[in-house]
Amino acid sequence: MRFFYPWVLLFIPPVVGFLIWLFFFSKIQLKATLKYSDLNLIKETVKDLPSFKKKDMLFVKLPEILKISAITMFLIALARPQSGIHERNILTEGHDIMIVLDVSESMRSEDFKPANRLEVAKNTIYKFIKSRPSDRIGLVVYAMDSFTQVPLTLDRSMLFQAVKRINFDIIDGSRTAIGMGLATAVSRLRPSLAKNRIVILLTDGANNSGSIDPLTAARLAEAYNIRVYTIGIGSKGKVPYPFQHPILGKQYRFIESDLDEDLLKEIAKITGGKFFRATDPETLEKIYDEINKLEKTKIKTKEYVNYDEIYQSFMAFGFVLLFISLILSRGVFMTIP
Repeated sequence: MRFFYPWVLLFIPPVVGFLIWLFFFSKIQLKATLKYSDLNLIKETVKDLPSFKKKDMLFVKLPEILKISAITMFLIALARPQSGIHERNILTEGHDIMIVLDVSESMRSEDFKPANRLEVAKNTIYKFIKSRPSDRIGLVVYAMDSFTQVPLTLDRSMLFQAVKRINFDIIDGSRTAIGMGLATAVSRLRPSLAKNRIVILLTDGANNSGSIDPLTAARLAEAYNIRVYTIGIGSKGKVPYPFQHPILGKQYRFIESDLDEDLLKEIAKITGGKFFRATDPETLEKIYDEINKLEKTKIKTKEYVNYDEIYQSFMAFGFVLLFISLILSRGVFMTIP
């Protein structure tokens, strides 16, 4: 709370002090008097009224105490007390980020125990989204073709649900169209007015499908000043790939990783991004943490206080005290001269 006219409060001590002297110690007669030639009639009239002993004088002066309190409330009201509510505006220089996720069949490989590559990637993406509350984030999935799973949005609930729903049945996973996935993300970011536009592209294979060459898509991203961070996922060498045996159930065969590191490095180089290699879940999580640090969101905070007038409460309380004082002085505390 603050006072708009705090200097008014300086009048309270002298005014209250004067009133205390006037009501309690002064011999000045404040009440009108009438002269009677005979007081016997008055004595008969007031003999049944309550009387107070000297020790009850403070109680007798209750109307005066209430008047002093009321005047004090009026002076506080004149000082214009105001109640302040702190408010804060957060101005963010956010990023627009498209996450491009490979969902081809090779992402079923289970070298990222205890789950396959896709599930580990989904869990890591979930944490990344959670760590970027001020950025718009979208999601593109690709395999033989590509499509936008979620456009750029601040709706974290929708993003989390979309990530959760990603599986191998949403698109033909027999091939990998890296160029198509990147081009779809660039198309989504192209109209964006954000100062920083980012693509995080994750794959475990080589481009072997699609009508758009990955380097052509990279140059398109460069033209629109879009940075691309590429992540190659998967262990080196042969990795366990699950398949369903008609009699023995789930079995594994070992397949050779065909990750095209050179292509991913070139895409990152063209767009001013960076290439990362993830060979286990811990490394993948660290990569997203590093991207998080490289693309920090700038947050500026502007704080201000919004003041509301509350003098009305003090005025109202003062009038209530004054009214009670008048009622008491005309009732049980009434004096007859």
